[in-house]
Amino acid sequence: MARVHPGWLVALFAAILSVSAWLPWLSTSANGGGHASAIGGSVGGIVLPPRFGVGQLIVLLSAVLLVAGAMIGRGLFSRLAAVAALVISLGIAALGVWYYQLNVVAPISAGYGLYIGAVAVAGALGCSVWALVSVVRR
Repeated sequence: MARVHPGWLVALFAAILSVSAWLPWLSTSANGGGHASAIGGSVGGIVLPPRFGVGQLIVLLSAVLLVAGAMIGRGLFSRLAAVAALVISLGIAALGVWYYQLNVVAPISAGYGLYIGAVAVAGALGCSVWALVSVVRR
């Protein structure tokens, strides 16, 4: 029977986070309504500044987290990759809180993509702790 490896779960949650960045993270009903994604695209009444922002950094770090999770899953530099996955997960969580504080002010509210991303970060954080504990035990 196949055993579940926490590294592959970290990679799965990182992939879910990457996909959620394209979903609406911000939404509004003011000025005719609209929504915006973490990657920087916006439609309608929400206008994001045209620069590299927190959302793009979250997407970039989720790609790095996916690689770290795959390294844990394959057993390549497992201890270093598990520590890196934990640090990156904590960094993404902090960036998510910062993104929320910067952008979610009335009349703009959080969209469903932000909630999916938050669940993915929490899952990646939990699985990276699990991966670190299992690597240290070996």
